[in-house]
Amino acid sequence: MLGWFQAIMPKEDKFFDLFEQHSALVVAGAEALRSLLKGGDAVENCRAQILSLENQADEVARQVLVAVRRTFITPFDRSDIQGLIGSLDDAIDQMNKTAKVIALFEVMSFERQMQQMGEDALAAAKLVQRAMPLLRNIGKNAGELNLITEQIVRVEERADELHDDGRKALFLANRASPGSAMNFMIGTEIYDHLEKVVDRLEDVANEINALVVDHL
Repeated sequence: MLGWFQAIMPKEDKFFDLFEQHSALVVAGAEALRSLLKGGDAVENCRAQILSLENQADEVARQVLVAVRRTFITPFDRSDIQGLIGSLDDAIDQMNKTAKVIALFEVMSFERQMQQMGEDALAAAKLVQRAMPLLRNIGKNAGELNLITEQIVRVEERADELHDDGRKALFLANRASPGSAMNFMIGTEIYDHLEKVVDRLEDVANEINALVVDHL
């Protein structure tokens, strides 16, 4: 009886709008991070932009969590909604953490591999944004959603390789000079933060994949 009642009740579409709003902020954050990694005078402006976007994303996430508590019929399980918005928010939070570390150490120029990892973060963010509207009809769009999540995983694997290659290059460039130890430590921390950005976007892909499995 309850299943029949839920089937005829209108579902709350506001969640999908909020997911799409948040994913757009994630893309904007990744674009700002990519610009930051070009270095130079744009670093501080991009850092401030990422902070602003992260604050906006927090507000969208808050609206989702409030809606979860207040909505009788949700489009899918409440824990899945919380998991998805949480992973989206973690992604832009990590972008902000990365920008904070760069500001802390006053880094103004970045290795090629760092810049390429920024490109990968943006590529993954755009794939996440592409997936969000498809969640309105998971059954119909299951194949495309699976393809998108597979592409995000491949981007994450490429970013892992860049992370390892970049750390190795950093070590080789600094080992000849004992005074360069600080440069190596700072560089490796930035690499680790950039890797976490793409990891958090892969977490979003995992949440999407779980939704697809649950709705098959």
